Amino acid sequence: MKDQDIFQPKMMFLTKGTGRHKEKLSSFELALRSAGIEKYNLVRVSSIFPPGCKIINKDKGLELLKPGQILFVVMAENATNEPNRLLSASIGVAIPTDKSHYGYLSEHHSFGQTEKTCGEYAEDLAAQMLASTYGIEFNIDASYDEKKDIFKMDGRIIRTRHNSQSAVCGKDGYWTTVVSAAVFLL
Repeated sequence: MKDQDIFQPKMMFLTKGTGRHKEKLSSFELALRSAGIEKYNLVRVSSIFPPGCKIINKDKGLELLKPGQILFVVMAENATNEPNRLLSASIGVAIPTDKSHYGYLSEHHSFGQTEKTCGEYAEDLAAQMLASTYGIEFNIDASYDEKKDIFKMDGRIIRTRHNSQSAVCGKDGYWTTVVSAAVFLL
């Protein structure tokens, strides 16, 4: 194994969660707990889906971890204490057909967007970034469905998806935090 391979993620899982508390930091901690990743040291990284990386389910991923372990994550988060405010966070994924080529992850967080709308936007962002590496031209203002048809017709994007979490802040004004994360396993 080459030295640079030790930091090449072999697997990734997606997770999400929501937390509510009178303190903002505690709300974030509870969101991480809801996502199952509160007992790890999280290091945020940029948004490249590594070549050859396999997506596994969350439960299998968590079984492979030990408390205190350093994890590389792409994370979207959002928080508010404004009563009745809708908030969301999403990770978009775009994976190429060619497993030796890298893909893209995107983070998107917003207010006023439903989980589905936020997720589709994040998925769109990831697909656009991957498509641009192949020189695929598209109308940035076209609907996502129209662009998705172009991506699939080209034949180089095998799969796009998103992992999203939304919540509405309670009337009590407690902090509400949402997180969505892609967790890499080396």
